[in-house]
Amino acid sequence: MVLLETLSLRHEYDGRPVLIDVNLRINSGEVFALIGPTGAGKTTLLRLLDLLETPTFGNIHFNGVDVTNSSRQRAETRRRMSFVQQRPIVFTMSVYDNVSCGLRWRREKNETIRKKVDNALELVNLADYRNRNAKKLSGGETQRVAIARALVTEPELLFLDEPTANLDPVSTAKVEEVLARVIRERKATIMMATHNMSQGQRIADRIGVLIGGKVLQIGSPNDIFCLPTNMEVAEFVGVENILKGTIINKDDNLVTIQVNSSTVQAISDYEKGEAVYALIRPEDVIFTLAKNKTSARNVFEGKITKIASVGPLVRIEVDCGFPLLGVITKRSAEELGLKVGGRIRANSKATAVHVIKRWA
Repeated sequence: MVLLETLSLRHEYDGRPVLIDVNLRINSGEVFALIGPTGAGKTTLLRLLDLLETPTFGNIHFNGVDVTNSSRQRAETRRRMSFVQQRPIVFTMSVYDNVSCGLRWRREKNETIRKKVDNALELVNLADYRNRNAKKLSGGETQRVAIARALVTEPELLFLDEPTANLDPVSTAKVEEVLARVIRERKATIMMATHNMSQGQRIADRIGVLIGGKVLQIGSPNDIFCLPTNMEVAEFVGVENILKGTIINKDDNLVTIQVNSSTVQAISDYEKGEAVYALIRPEDVIFTLAKNKTSARNVFEGKITKIASVGPLVRIEVDCGFPLLGVITKRSAEELGLKVGGRIRANSKATAVHVIKRWA
């Protein structure tokens, strides 16, 4: 069931468009991640959906009811939502009192407050922190207090704005553990804005890519990261081999794409003569030295132009008549004895090449 829907949502600041024709459907019980570069409009969209601001144009429906403009409906609907900001504010009081404040404002009974706060603190692994001064907590602990405070009112929809943006890796892992537990135990509906793409992959059921104020693609994590539908999304999610070419042959769904003086084979529904981009993720490129027998349709020989270590991995750039980037482990690079200027073979299966239409 659709819980939240936007229809042609547009928002402007001083006449400058920040969001353009945003159409979203968030289903009850799903986790939806909104990814995009800084300044894309992610926080603005969350604020509109949480009814903190009114859109310039378009409509917002919550549970089938248009809540765009009615002050009464907006107020009633906001009580059914919670918002965790990127930099949450905690009050100079105990963790328990911070988490309970929303319930006290709603005039809940003391016994009800105690039970709900205890449950929320247990959920975020802060039960032993109830009497601590919230102002003296670490960044990760503060974020968990904010999540508990948002959950204690039992919202139908939880918004998270960059929930781990300012945290170290250990604190990030703890917050993600809490979110996984919330999703598992509360069956919560969550909409999360994040620039951490791997976080979106780990947590979300669906992902929307927001670039330049427009939602360019919505789909499963696999769709977004392996099957981008346009250049902007492909570049943003890290498909670094974007090869410009034209389909010169088609045999069933196996197409041959002319890329400079070389050809690339892929699986595609596009027809002969179509101008396309062939997308190959670096991790789908396999390097060998010898002319080993392989089932890969694409075998390119070229000269290594660059080698760069990135943590436990090594990025290899090869001139195959077109630039091709691959990623291998340091151990594999050492075993192959790779060096700049050396010759190498780069292999890629046809099924690992994603083809999108090329627009002028």
